[in-house]
Parts: sequence; structure tokens; C-alpha cells
Amino acid sequence: MREARSWILDTRCLILKGMMNSTNRSTHVVVIGAGPGGYPAAFHAADLGLNVMLIDEEVHPGGVCLYRGCIPSKALLHVARVMNDNDEAEQMGVTFAKPKVDIDKMRSWKNSVIQRMTQGLGQLSKIRNVQSIQGRARFADAHHLIVDQGGKEEKISFEYAIIATGSHPTQIPNLPYDSGLILDSASALEIETIPEKLLVIGGGYIGLELGSVYAALGSNVSVVEMLPRLLPGADKDLVTILAKRLKNKFEQIMLETRVAEIKKEKGQLNVKFEGKNGAESEITFDKVLVSVGRKPNAEKLGLENTNIKTDSKGFIPVDLQRRTHEPHIFAIGDVAGEPMLAHKATHEGIVAAEAISGEKTVFEPQAIPAVVFTDPEIAWVGITEAEAKEQELDVKIAKFPWAASGRATTLERNDGLTKLIVDRKTERILGVAITGVSAGDMIAEGALAIEMGANVTDLKLTIHPHPTLSETIMETAEVFFGSSPHFYQKK
Repeated sequence: MREARSWILDTRCLILKGMMNSTNRSTHVVVIGAGPGGYPAAFHAADLGLNVMLIDEEVHPGGVCLYRGCIPSKALLHVARVMNDNDEAEQMGVTFAKPKVDIDKMRSWKNSVIQRMTQGLGQLSKIRNVQSIQGRARFADAHHLIVDQGGKEEKISFEYAIIATGSHPTQIPNLPYDSGLILDSASALEIETIPEKLLVIGGGYIGLELGSVYAALGSNVSVVEMLPRLLPGADKDLVTILAKRLKNKFEQIMLETRVAEIKKEKGQLNVKFEGKNGAESEITFDKVLVSVGRKPNAEKLGLENTNIKTDSKGFIPVDLQRRTHEPHIFAIGDVAGEPMLAHKATHEGIVAAEAISGEKTVFEPQAIPAVVFTDPEIAWVGITEAEAKEQELDVKIAKFPWAASGRATTLERNDGLTKLIVDRKTERILGVAITGVSAGDMIAEGALAIEMGANVTDLKLTIHPHPTLSETIMETAEVFFGSSPHFYQKK
């Protein structure tokens, strides 16, 4: 009897010792990546009563968007807006002293914005009892993760997983990245110095936003783009208005031009350009910002240890519930495909959490709005006029220039346009496009109209407050019927 009791005690000791040495944990749902897709997915899953674990390399949730993207860039764009307002106030009879830029203080303020928001998300994570692990995760198999916590590895078992690892800036091969003079969208936000001459490679939204910041701070900014115009995915009418203003803000905009070579010479970068018809030129810059797109973070995830595959562009294919080829593993946000937008990732995360909890749900939006936070802002939702032509849709276009807007006039910002793309037969709203001050805040009405299947009469009969910029949406609907009181057009 004593021998049996002794054996039981020894066995218990061995089990307890093994448990103490083990770093294994388990959870019902694990979310990999705490960006604008990951943390809403984790929070919503927790709100639905699920046991949730959130894994990210940062201490608090937020992801690239909050730490090195959306939020810090918009904070700096606000600085640029304030400085531009200072310049424009003279037209109104108000003169200020020339602004002085304290880079260290500005950087500290920008970082404080990030800190306040990320710490707030950290508190929300604790309140919801979401387990947080700081580290880099990879799949050991379809039900286990290995989390590298800086030398220490922990094995996590799970029933469901949501991949929300985001994306990273695309690099151009053969550039002197070790020179310290090449910036990407993350390093550019640090604002270590204000270069006298800055080249932005890429005429997309990231390059134009950051180029606008540096131009406001005093840099002579040049932009080079291989395509015939800036922002190729946006409405041409809107881009034309933006380009006109940027020509006055930037040193030069080189279209249909590519960078042939960049060499470091005497602490600067000598850039060789090749333009249309093979024309060549050379210009020296203090720094170069590379903003030619982003790539999904699907590598080094251990996907080869699962049945999950990536497509030719590196995205993880998913179904309407965001399930991968492993039905219990979901993918959301940038890693799951275009468009690479934070608000798209958030809604995908909510759908994935609801699918895991057993709810009948799919990600099937009628339209996803896009915003470029330049000055003026550009925003659109639904199809563009160019897409309507490509699809051979029978549409009618209505435009309302902000030169006829009372509110735009009081702001001395008549350089705006509101545009509707309407199905000619049903008069249903198919697309909305806006450029001008606060266009990004206004576009949500267009998204709601498309999502609810509104027609142009619905917008016309919706009384908008006066004087506001938002009433240009109502007035554009009136233009459609040829009845706008502030804009006359021949019938």
C-alpha cells in the first residue's frame, strides 16, 4: 500500500514539475496581429463570450496603422494644415508671424498621440479579459502556434485563429538603403530632419500625403510617377483639382517617368530619371522617400505547416466569412487582399469573430470608401466614372463645383467638387466622389446611400444644414434634375 501511495505521489510530482516547466497555453480563439483588423476582431470575439488571445510584437494593440501609419501621418498632416491656414489667412486680412517649426516638440506631440491611443486600447484589452502576448507568432501546425518572445518560445494551442498580420512597404531593388538617406512610409514619419530637397518615388496616396507634410515643413518636394497621372485609381476630375494645387506646393511633378538609378555621392543622392520617349535627366536630392505600394505580411508565418496557400501577389485567399483553406483559420485586412484599408480590415475582423461564434454573417459590403488626406482631400465610394465606362454601364454624371458653395466660399476654399455617378434607368446611386476640405468626413453619406440602395431623389429630398459643405451632396442631386438654385446648366 505504501509503495502504491509512493508511486502516486511521485507521479503527481512529475506531472506538476512538467506543468511548471511547460510554456504551453491554450485558447478558444487566437488573433495574430493587433492592428485595426486584429484588435477589433479580438475585442468583438471577447464581447461575444469567447476566450481570446491576442498576439502582437508591440506592447499595446494598434498595429502599423496606429504606430507607424494612419494616425501619426494624420497628426502630421494636421500640422501641415495649420501651417497652410496660416499662409491663407492673409487673404482674409489676418497676418501671423512666419511659423517656426520645433521638430523635437512636434515629434514628441505626434508620439504622445500614439501613446494615448495605444495605451487606451491596452486598457480596453484588459477590461475585456483578452489575453495579450508580445511576440512574433508562426504556425507549428493547423492547431498550434509557436510564439517567439525574444529568445523565449511559447507554444499556443487553439481552436480558431484569425490572421491579421497586415502589410509592409514595398522596396525597390538596388537602392542604397544602407545610406540612411532612403525613407519609407514608416521612417518618414519620424521627421528626424527636414531635407532641403526631397524626392518622392510614387504618386499614390502615401507619397502625396507625406510629400505634403514635408512641403509644408519647408522641403522642396519633387514627385516622380511612372504612370500618366497621379492617383491612378481615383476619379480623374478629383485628381485634376488636387494636382493643380500640388503644382504650387511641390517643386515639380514628373509623370511618365521612372527612376533609372540612385547613387550616394558626397552625403546626397544623385538620381537618374528616364522620361517619356527615353529622355534622361539627373537631379541631386538630400533624401528620397520610396512609396510604391505595400506587400502582405504572409511570409514567415509557418503557413507551409498548414493547408493555407497564398496567391501570386502574396495574399491569403478567403471566402465571404474570411475563412482560409483551413476552415477554422481566418484571414483579414491587408494580408487577405485589396483594398488595403484599415476600415475594411475592421469590418472583416467583426465578421470573422461572428462566424467563429456561430452567427450567420458574411463580409459583403456594397462599397468601401477610400480617402486621400492631401490638401484638398480626395474621397470616393462605389464605382468611378472611368469604371462605369469600362463596364459599359448606362450612367448619368452630376457635378457640383464648390465655387457655388457658400460654405466653401467663407473658407476661401472653392477648389472642390462633388460628383454623383447615377444609373440612368433606375436613378440609383452607383458612386460618389468628392474633393475639397473635409471630403473624407463627407464621403460616409455616399457610402450609406450606396449601401442602402438609395436613389438620387433620396439625396435631393434629404434636407441638409446650411451653410455646410455637406449640402453640396444635396445640391449635386439637384444638378442631376437640373434644378440646383446655385448652379445653372443648359438643359
